Amino acid sequence: MSFSYVLREGFAGFRRARLSSISSIVAIMLAVLLLGMLARVSFNAFELAQALKQEVEVEVFLQDVDQSRTNSLRSSLEEYEIVETVTYVSKEEAMEEFRREFGPESELLGNVNFLPAKFTVRTTPDAAAAEIVGMVESIRDWRGVDEVVFNQAGLELLEERLNMLIIAGGALTLFIMLTAMVLVFNTIRLTIYAKKNLIKAMKLVGATNNFIKRPFLVEGVLQGLIAGLLASGLVWLIFNYLIPVYLPIAGVLSWPFGRWFYLVGAMLILGIFMGLMGSRWAAKKFIKETSIA
Repeated sequence: MSFSYVLREGFAGFRRARLSSISSIVAIMLAVLLLGMLARVSFNAFELAQALKQEVEVEVFLQDVDQSRTNSLRSSLEEYEIVETVTYVSKEEAMEEFRREFGPESELLGNVNFLPAKFTVRTTPDAAAAEIVGMVESIRDWRGVDEVVFNQAGLELLEERLNMLIIAGGALTLFIMLTAMVLVFNTIRLTIYAKKNLIKAMKLVGATNNFIKRPFLVEGVLQGLIAGLLASGLVWLIFNYLIPVYLPIAGVLSWPFGRWFYLVGAMLILGIFMGLMGSRWAAKKFIKETSIA
């Protein structure tokens, strides 16, 4: 009995405050749409940053040391947790690489091999710039190491921009969610005011605040669900039909984790969450304030 009443009253809220309900759905839809697009763009930006970090190489140039010392240096490099791979390049291999890069002009050097042997170290994608700098400073003091080279400025700039993106994206997400929840709050408030006399009557016959509140929560969830579905459809339409035509360079953006349903599922959950929290916020505040006197 109570369950059917909750559902019936939850759907009836759309009829009682149709205009405000539509406004609330549109607000949540726009919020979820913006956040969905932001999530897809941010995910691709993060993936690009991780790919660029994987390209970071630390070159450890060696002095003329014997094979035993070379093996010892390699073992020491591989002990670092942030090190993914260590590749040894002999003097001969370094010279061959030099000749490939400079072509015929390298023949002017004759058979002179002036290049040292080296280790090329690739770090893990999650390695922080500070960790890599600390490792490099330590390696420079090792016996048998002549020089250590890596693009510290580029890595620090990349990490700084990525952190700024995360902070700005998080702040924008909170702002958009709060704005949508405020609109849901106002919609449910209007519905509660429209049913003020009925709520008083229900309290007189012993209905609890929680029982009275449930239909409004259902209304908020329905608003969020409808908004999430509409926003998901728009994201699919925008990224599959509009962006490839009007902004081809962005048409290569991948879906988060390689599948469309991860983002769509997150958007639906987000829409329901915003609708639920906005309605819960309003119902908790105004039903309690509705006196039976």
